[in-house]
Amino acid sequence: MALVIMGVQWGDEGKGKIVDKLAKQYDFVVRYQGGHNAGHTIVVNGIKYALHLIPSGILYPQCKNVIGNGVVIDLKALDNEMRQFEKIYNDNASPNSNKSPLEGKLFISNKAHIILPYHIILDNLNEQKRSKAIGTTGKGIGPAYTDKIARCGIQIGDLFHKDKLRAKLQANLTMISHLNISLDFESLLQELESYAIRFKPFIVDTTQLLWRAIDNGKKIMLEGAQGSMLDIDHGTYPFVTSSNTSISGCLSGTGLHTKDIQEVIGVTKAYCTRVGNGTFPTELHDSLGEALRKKGFEFGTTTGRSRRCGWLDLVAIKYAVRLNGCTQLALMKIDVLDGFDEVKVCIGYECNGEIIDYIPHDLEIKPIYKTFKGWDKTEKLRHFSQLPQQAREYIAFIEEFTQCKITLISTSPERDDIIML
Repeated sequence: MALVIMGVQWGDEGKGKIVDKLAKQYDFVVRYQGGHNAGHTIVVNGIKYALHLIPSGILYPQCKNVIGNGVVIDLKALDNEMRQFEKIYNDNASPNSNKSPLEGKLFISNKAHIILPYHIILDNLNEQKRSKAIGTTGKGIGPAYTDKIARCGIQIGDLFHKDKLRAKLQANLTMISHLNISLDFESLLQELESYAIRFKPFIVDTTQLLWRAIDNGKKIMLEGAQGSMLDIDHGTYPFVTSSNTSISGCLSGTGLHTKDIQEVIGVTKAYCTRVGNGTFPTELHDSLGEALRKKGFEFGTTTGRSRRCGWLDLVAIKYAVRLNGCTQLALMKIDVLDGFDEVKVCIGYECNGEIIDYIPHDLEIKPIYKTFKGWDKTEKLRHFSQLPQQAREYIAFIEEFTQCKITLISTSPERDDIIML
């Protein structure tokens, strides 16, 4: 059976730490959507590991890590990311071995789509033309998904069919020739052919791989990127990502079905952050917002951009819990709220003169807050009974409002600073 771990805010919730913490119990860790615009940071013994495409189980020797068909892949970015882990594992490998130490440990779907250089160019051109910028990472994610939907995308499996690859690439470059994009066809084709050699040992039909794993009783963890409020269908459109970050994405992005899913853990910070443009009802534009940013080190793993910060929006969390069928919540970074005189949560919105408890299509809304007395210290605590009473009251209210049990509480960036309930 499978466990899903997904963000229930606007991403950057700390999913990587939860996956890393639980991965030792699982046989497979699977990334199912998004591209290298996502980023997970894991801290082990004070050392930071930044992950963008490779699943967070990579640091556990027993885990098989799968990049599913729903992911769009920049081959150069993946190559660079693999090298940092190959270097780690090579320390224990035979010095005469020409095999990558990740062989048999990392698997890439032959149905995943490739991000090509022209996607990156188109991404930036599109952003410049918009009346209001989305705030994309400019890494070509959206245009790669556009080609996928337009049925002209190039899949990983195409790398091994030279005539088909040549024809597809030529057709795609012809379609954008009016934009005067300066790309050499033969050079690009040769680069893709070299990547075919590099990645061949890792490319499989990952759907069949996962089906066999399920049939053999293996434990599978599905790892989402970004967060539910950035879902292309159910997020704060148009300021969203280009994939389904909600529960539907983990099904379409792997080939698993609803009966394969046993538990869904929604990951949320104890406050809110957002990168890029778009609505953010509880955003703080004052010294409190800056304090959250500095204490939480709220800068993107992928881009380094400052994250917008604000109070926890429980209306959005409750929406995401219902949308994804969350059976548990993981509450991250509660230690960042240490030392505040008071802590607030959003429990409703004022919209067109009315009080509502749901997310409307018209996002011109004002938050309605409930205020809690602050607390002194939760940092590095590992037992629920050690938490200050005020923090426990805060946690209990989140559970009551969302109707979802909090089973994990993170009290620092370190792997082992976590309360499990």
